Amino acid sequence: MDFGHTGGPQKRGKNVPRHKEHNAKGTDKNPFGKHATKAELLERMKAAATAKKKA
Repeated sequence: MDFGHTGGPQKRGKNVPRHKEHNAKGTDKNPFGKHATKAELLERMKAAATAKKKA
């Protein structure tokens, strides 16, 4: 007896995300090949720190 074909049919094509990420690669917010410079990163970190300090 061939036990390899017993049971229901195989489910295929379910390897897709349930939703789109807001910062997915290739979107307007996160385009391909764009890297923030260190100056931009420091500026964002300082702005976040001051906003947290004010709150």
